[in-house]
Amino acid sequence: MIQIDGNTLTIAAIVAVARQAEPASLSADARQRMLTSHVWVSQMVAAGEPVYGINTGFGIFADQRIPPADSARLSRNLILSHAVGAGPELPREVVRAAMLIRANTLAAGYSGVRPELVETLLEMLNRGVTPGVPSQGSLGSSGDLAPLSHLALVFSTDAADREAESGYAEFQDQRLSGKAAMAAAGIPRLVLGPKEGLAANNGATFSAALGALAVHDAAYLLDTAEVSLAMSLEAMLGVSAAFDERLHAARRHPGQIAVAGRIRQLTQGSTLLDAAHRVQDAYSLRCAPQVQGAARDTLVFAEDVIGREINAATDNPLLFGPTEAISGGNFHGEPVGFALDYLAIAMSEVAAIAERRIFRMTDSKLNTGLPPMLVDSPEAAGLNSGMMMPQYTAASLVLENQALAHPDSVHSLPTSAEQEDHNANSMTSARHARSVLENTRHVLAIELYCAARAIDLRLRQMPEATLGTGASRAHRLIRQQVAYQPGDAWWGPEIDSVKKLLENEVI
Repeated sequence: MIQIDGNTLTIAAIVAVARQAEPASLSADARQRMLTSHVWVSQMVAAGEPVYGINTGFGIFADQRIPPADSARLSRNLILSHAVGAGPELPREVVRAAMLIRANTLAAGYSGVRPELVETLLEMLNRGVTPGVPSQGSLGSSGDLAPLSHLALVFSTDAADREAESGYAEFQDQRLSGKAAMAAAGIPRLVLGPKEGLAANNGATFSAALGALAVHDAAYLLDTAEVSLAMSLEAMLGVSAAFDERLHAARRHPGQIAVAGRIRQLTQGSTLLDAAHRVQDAYSLRCAPQVQGAARDTLVFAEDVIGREINAATDNPLLFGPTEAISGGNFHGEPVGFALDYLAIAMSEVAAIAERRIFRMTDSKLNTGLPPMLVDSPEAAGLNSGMMMPQYTAASLVLENQALAHPDSVHSLPTSAEQEDHNANSMTSARHARSVLENTRHVLAIELYCAARAIDLRLRQMPEATLGTGASRAHRLIRQQVAYQPGDAWWGPEIDSVKKLLENEVI
């Protein structure tokens, strides 16, 4: 059971809830803080002084006073009018991650909402109600307004309780209206009170959800890239000197030092390395610690930013006492946008250098004596194309990554009659980072697949040679999944099988 309190949520906990359906609950301390701040909202409403988002309009309408009798209508109108997302719906795991992060944000006790709102979100997670949320339409400020509003459509209602205004949700593998899904799960929907509509949809929560899953996946893919590098080194009789501990200590970058150390570990016991007696290798082999290590350092930065964001109070205004509602801009997604732009750049480079190693393995002028395109023998060349097309696919994905990795956070257009005149674009950064990671996973699967074949061919040439311990384990796992085939075959499903190993975090 994951317990949220607004302060200690971890990326690992988000992954557990989003992907493994780990149940979640609200801590007693957080519940008490929420009750206290909700009383403050009631006192502010009773006092009658204008407080943004509690008894005023939103955005450009912030100067418009709203009578207390209309507070519920104000919250409901906000959700209805802002649920205008576009594009394909986000994956189930992303929506679940966002629900948990939003619940945690509100649990911090700065938002003035009832504990029932958080408990409703947690019940939806625990019972498997997943709102349908379009992936496009957010500028990341004032947070992810449209996606969060689609989420809120499902758990909120009004006196009319129109099914057509309840959005859509998945429950027990069925797509239902939000109203029907909540009823089937036995979860009452809420009539939102003062500030609760704004608290529900204000903050870069979907950006952070995509970011949390991306950080987790990037960490595993960086581990995988070291395995695929080690296997490629073995296959091409790489030079071990480039991974000498002293060399990397002299440059001081921790990621570079870590990558070189892991390669030494994965290739321990190898008799293939240095067997060609070269002085040095091409950059895709020799400089891999410098490139993949820089990606590791970038991941540390992104993980730090996302770790703070998932425990941040991000709606507006925030409450600090019975008469202190401070209006600011914590909803602005710029920190998340920057972090995910950087991560996308780093991971696109991991895929790019892996593709260069795939290319070298398939070029008989560069692969130290292996057959062209890794066909079974030189005599089979022509009749068989070997690994020609997998390298094409890798190259295509790398080119796509290079476009996706262009930073989105540098782009802004004004909204709400210039009241919101600089927007973060963090949701686009997050979606593109996720796509870069998907492409990188496929490129690494291709490198592992090609390297396993290249190792088979190399060991045929050098039957007395020994693979390093880590490279040997990875080669064995791949061959348990897909057998070596001498002639051309339908490589695509076999590469997909290797990719499945990465999706399940096996290698």
